[in-house]
Amino acid sequence: MFQVLKEDRRTKARTGVLKIPHGEIKTPVFMPVGTQATVKTISNQELLDAGAQVILSNTYHLYLRPGEEVIKEAGGLHKFMNWPRPILTDSGGFQIFSLATLNKVTKEGVHFQSHIDGSKHFLTPEGVIRIQKSLGSDILMPLDECVKYPAEREYVEKSVELTTEWARRSKGEWARTTSGIQGSDPMLFGIVQGGVYEDFRKKSAAQLVEMDFPGYSIGGLSVGEPNSLMYEVLNYTVPELPKNKPRYLMGVGLPLDLFEAVSQGVDMFDCVVPTRNGRNATTFAPSGRLLLRGASYVKDFRPIDEHCPCYTCRTYSRAYLRHLFSAKEYLAGRLASLHNLTFFIQLLDSMRRAIEENRFSEFRREFEGNFLKGERE
Repeated sequence: MFQVLKEDRRTKARTGVLKIPHGEIKTPVFMPVGTQATVKTISNQELLDAGAQVILSNTYHLYLRPGEEVIKEAGGLHKFMNWPRPILTDSGGFQIFSLATLNKVTKEGVHFQSHIDGSKHFLTPEGVIRIQKSLGSDILMPLDECVKYPAEREYVEKSVELTTEWARRSKGEWARTTSGIQGSDPMLFGIVQGGVYEDFRKKSAAQLVEMDFPGYSIGGLSVGEPNSLMYEVLNYTVPELPKNKPRYLMGVGLPLDLFEAVSQGVDMFDCVVPTRNGRNATTFAPSGRLLLRGASYVKDFRPIDEHCPCYTCRTYSRAYLRHLFSAKEYLAGRLASLHNLTFFIQLLDSMRRAIEENRFSEFRREFEGNFLKGERE
């Protein structure tokens, strides 16, 4: 279901194609985050126009609201939200540990109270897989524990043991309910955890690889650790994963981080950076970030990026966007988010073309030089 098409000569960067029930995904790829069956403020048609190949939704949020029965009766998540392309659903483990008002972890699963209404729930690894299959997801994530940074070795060791056991049970439930017809079943990715400890990361990866998942994720990064440490973890973790399986780095999305991860052989990314920053008046361009609330944009009638094909850049100026943010108009965040999503999606598309044309290192060097120069100015 995954094929590596091209490998860069000087780095570990690669291109590939992932074939799943709702279509093909060309990698490396950036996945917009549609946590609650919507990418905040952005319509599906705008996502398609921006070139989005796949979006991410969240099991925890959809399980609580509107509920899996509503989505199932609607014909699945694709029909419910009218999205024709692939959907990856996160397990919701991170949200259970970070959003739920109370939670209690046992070997069997997690007891928690909803952050919405305080109602009590219990989710098992098998239950999380069942919910995601009920949603009709193309790529499923097992229940895991995302360790915060910093964390003591003893705690991380126990967490890895729990995540591995939950992964084993998730794989069993996925296999039990899978037809075996290639291309018709959703894929299940194992999630490598282990904090910033090399031995635990390698142990987690080895245990998951032994289970032979269709794909692998690297979780527990971009949770407060310095970038240099994140890159170090990637450096010793990615080589532990099979070359013939897709590799997904969860929750990482700043431009320079994406270049580093692609250079180390990562294929898939998701992050709320484009929309969260857009709603807060920060946009991205090859020349660096633009903080659109700044006084320097009052009479700046250029688009955010003259070479960007998005509707925002084709239609409006930096001065107009600054005015909208100053006036606290809802349109401001929507237009900035649309540009940012287009920028990130197309940045990964450009990386893919650069790898195909044997110029990834040159493209990275040129982009980083321009981006950092703009950041300093």
